[in-house]
Amino acid sequence: MTEPPPFWKSKTLAEMDAAEWESLCDGCGRCCLIKMEDEDTGRYYFTDVACRLFDEASCRCRDYANRDREVPDCVRLTPDNAGSFGWMPPSCAYRLLAEGKSLPDWHPLVSGRAESAREAGASVAGRVHAREDELSLPELVERIRAWPGRWPRRRPNRQKS
Repeated sequence: MTEPPPFWKSKTLAEMDAAEWESLCDGCGRCCLIKMEDEDTGRYYFTDVACRLFDEASCRCRDYANRDREVPDCVRLTPDNAGSFGWMPPSCAYRLLAEGKSLPDWHPLVSGRAESAREAGASVAGRVHAREDELSLPELVERIRAWPGRWPRRRPNRQKS
């Protein structure tokens, strides 16, 4: 007997239950970085500055259940809007599945290991400069970075000396 395909290959985003939906998050934290949109061009610019609720140790929200009350402009992803945000990282599972693409081999659901996103260089762990409430707007503009909007490249293993 063959094993049934994993849920993310056999269900649409709308068919997933809450636990399946939440498990799509690889914990990279890129969506928690502050982004700015050029109103003239519609282009998004990523920074290495995180939301004030971001916990860098876990790369997750410190108050996930209340995030939209604590941070009113926090966007709650749903099956209906998952593919519509141009600012979502290109490796985001929600975005990939909404676009009909596969999860990367380093995604924890594929690898079976929670740390695989960090090992692949997808995570913002160790790369966050500050929290948004620690910087002025001009300082935030100085923190624009290209890497959060790019497909992750595996980071070399660093030898401890």
